[in-house]
Amino acid sequence: MAKTVFKKTEMLTDVPLHYCPGCTHGIIHRLVAESIEELGMQDKAVGIAPVGCGVFAYKYFNCDMMEAAHGRAPAVATGIKRVCPECLVFTYQGDGDLASIGTAEIVHAAARNENFTTIFVNNAIYGMTGGQMAPTTLVGQVTTTSPYGRNEQTQGQPVNIAEMLATVNGAYYIERTSVHDVANVIKTKKAIKKAFQNQIDGKGFSLVEVLSTCPTNWGLSPLESIDWLKENMIPQYPLGVTKDKGAE
Repeated sequence: MAKTVFKKTEMLTDVPLHYCPGCTHGIIHRLVAESIEELGMQDKAVGIAPVGCGVFAYKYFNCDMMEAAHGRAPAVATGIKRVCPECLVFTYQGDGDLASIGTAEIVHAAARNENFTTIFVNNAIYGMTGGQMAPTTLVGQVTTTSPYGRNEQTQGQPVNIAEMLATVNGAYYIERTSVHDVANVIKTKKAIKKAFQNQIDGKGFSLVEVLSTCPTNWGLSPLESIDWLKENMIPQYPLGVTKDKGAE
C-alpha cells in the first residue's frame, strides 16, 4: 500500500491560480494556508483582499474571505476582528495597495495594535494594473510610468514599510522575508505562523513583508527575476525582524 508523504493543504481550493508564470504569489498563498491549517484555525479564519494581484484570493483560500476597496483592508479587518474576536483575521496586500493608497490604514492599525495579521507582498511595482511605479519601486528601476528609471530627485526614495512600521509604538511584530529559494521559503512560513500565533495569543498587530517577483512587469524570465530580486531588492529591503516586542 502506497504511503502518503505529501498532500495539498485543505485550506486551498482546487481553483487554478491566475498568476503569471514565475510569480511567487502562489508560494505565499500556500504558506499562509498551511500555517492556518497547522494551527487548527481553518473554521475561524477570515481573510481580506483588496484590489491588486491578490484580488481573487477569495477563489483560492478555503475560508471566509472579504473584498475591500483599494488600500482599505486594514479598516475592514479591524471591524471584523472587533466584532468576532475569536476569528483569525488576516489581510493579504500588495505594495501598490498597502504602501500607497492604504498607507494611512496600515499605519493607524499598527498604532492601535489591532489584533490581526497582515501579509504584505512587495514586488516593487504595480502588478495588476500595468506595471506602474509603486512606492516601493527602486531608484533607477524602469516601469511604465518611469520609463527612464525612478528618479530620486523628482520621485524620492522607495518606502521601506517594515522599518517604518517598526517605529510605530503600537505594532507588536514586524518581519521581512523572501521566497526566492527553499531556505527563505521555510523562514517565511515560520514568520507567518508566528504572526498568526501572536494574534491567537492576543498580542496585537503583526505584519510579515514578503519580497516577491513580478517577471511580467519586470520584463524578465522567472529565473532572471529571482536573480534580480537577490541582487537589487534585498540590498534595499534587508531580510529579518525589524520589531518583536516578544523578544524585548
